[in-house]
Amino acid sequence: MTDGLWEAHADWWQAEFTDGADPEYTEQILPLAAQHLRGVRRLVDIGTGEGQVARLAAELGAQVVGVDPTWAQVVEARRRGRGPLYVQGQAAHLPVRSGAADGALACLVFEHIDAVDEAIAEVARILEPGGRFVFFLNHPLLQTPGSGWIDDQVLDPPEQYWRVGPYLQEEAVVEEVRKDVFIRFVHRPLSRYVNALIGHGLRLESMTEPPPPPGFLAKATEYTEAATIPRLLVLVCRKSP
Repeated sequence: MTDGLWEAHADWWQAEFTDGADPEYTEQILPLAAQHLRGVRRLVDIGTGEGQVARLAAELGAQVVGVDPTWAQVVEARRRGRGPLYVQGQAAHLPVRSGAADGALACLVFEHIDAVDEAIAEVARILEPGGRFVFFLNHPLLQTPGSGWIDDQVLDPPEQYWRVGPYLQEEAVVEEVRKDVFIRFVHRPLSRYVNALIGHGLRLESMTEPPPPPGFLAKATEYTEAATIPRLLVLVCRKSP
């Protein structure tokens, strides 16, 4: 993960995506996390950021360790408190003993990680047999570099569709997500993640592709006609006994 960019822009993330500021989190990601984390007793939140999902899990009764490579995020997570333990660390080298957790979660994290195979191996290592992995991704098909909603008024009749970029090509790009805020993304096809999960004994139990939530569409009116196009993908896996 390009820690330098995240250190530089941690305040952007904290202001734009936490404490109710982002409808995709409040209306979709957090409810889905709550649904899939029920019953988890010991959770490792990988790429915890400032800790909003970790705090949710703690409120559900789990003992939570939040791990993030960005010191500015760990400091803010500790300041906000409310239960979890926060430590600095990399997804590919989690500071957690083997088999220590019955749950692991990564929320919009792996699309910023280069060492994806090592990180998935670490998820498998820290989970006890039967442990659950809740894996949120920006949808790999529809968030491919060069993809986006096209409203073509030149054609007669006009056409509206979602253009998909070079999906099968693994590619890292640095995007200006807002003025002067640059974040690095790594695109991989879905099969790359699924095969890595299977290869490390993490069995896929469910897959969810939720539509964009109403609050997001209200803020991003250009997506209104693309309401049937998912931006999010949620995989729930179980470690083989």
